[in-house]
Amino acid sequence: MPTMTSRRIGLTAALTVGPIAAWRFAQAYRARAGYPHRHPPEYDPSFLGLAFENLSVPTADGIDLPAWWIPARGRAPGPAVLLVHGWESARDRTLPNAQVLHAAGFHVLTIDIRGHGANAPEELPLTAGEFGVDALAGVRALLARQDVTAVGILGHSMGGIGALLAAAAEPRVKAVVAASTPADPYRLTRQTFRLARLPLPGPLAYPLAWLTTHVFLNPRGHTVRSVSASRAIETYEGPVLLIHGDADRVVPYSHLGRLERSARQARQGDPDPAPVEVLSIPGGEHSWLYEFASYRGTVARFLSAALAGPLAPDVAEAAARAVPATRLPQREHPFSAIEEEPGGVRTLLRAVRLAGGNRSASGPSDV
Repeated sequence: MPTMTSRRIGLTAALTVGPIAAWRFAQAYRARAGYPHRHPPEYDPSFLGLAFENLSVPTADGIDLPAWWIPARGRAPGPAVLLVHGWESARDRTLPNAQVLHAAGFHVLTIDIRGHGANAPEELPLTAGEFGVDALAGVRALLARQDVTAVGILGHSMGGIGALLAAAAEPRVKAVVAASTPADPYRLTRQTFRLARLPLPGPLAYPLAWLTTHVFLNPRGHTVRSVSASRAIETYEGPVLLIHGDADRVVPYSHLGRLERSARQARQGDPDPAPVEVLSIPGGEHSWLYEFASYRGTVARFLSAALAGPLAPDVAEAAARAVPATRLPQREHPFSAIEEEPGGVRTLLRAVRLAGGNRSASGPSDV
């Protein structure tokens, strides 16, 4: 503990000598955390016995996103659900959710977000804004299909932000399920500081998170408001189901309450507001919530009611609960922004050295 205390004092003193140190830290953070490690899919839907087609989904800015179309049994026209994975994930990580939704009678489309999965790396740092743009492309691909009668979205973590951003931009989205979703960019940045064990006291951490968030969003031209799940959920007027595990160590459980309050407050003046449902999973962590029967059943019932079938809500719930959904046998990939090697503390120290004029230190691009 004496080492941590002395490190905290030293870092705090170094960063408070002037704004240049904080600015350089924010740039180093962006270089460290803005470029996800890509993990191409290790499995396709056939691993779970699901028929599928390979597709590409075009985005408004000219990217073709790799995708899988998983038709409902019988391939009759019916509602479809877009699945949006989280940070440093890929569409194969959504397959247990696809398995659950298929059992409940839905068509499913799952995509690789740009800079993830089988996509090429991006030149600019990725933000929640890109998750929103790509989710919107997936939604519009579904809306263009003759065999799709209604569209819902299920997103996890950053994919949950993407789902809400897409729904806020496209009123034809009939329902959103957002699981383990960060409420706003400031708190997400502050949480990565904690996860990286940066020895920053609150009076320094909060303004540094504010600056870092703005620097992070700047290259893509985003604002904090434009990529905030809380703002998006205030705009979207359709049914919302918010899900969070109370043992989530990545996105704190408190984010669930913030999103719920934003949604309910925005609908207070509506005489017939769409439902805002909340599911808390006791013991649920950040990922793998589909392993809980309560998650599977609630998602299927909610989407069946919001998308008008194809099964009655109680029938869909029972079918989904019976699915033995479990995580796929693949190597878990830690979120690179919080890996201990080289780690956020090393990034912070490097930024401080640069601020102090030490030209022998490696630049942020080497992080």
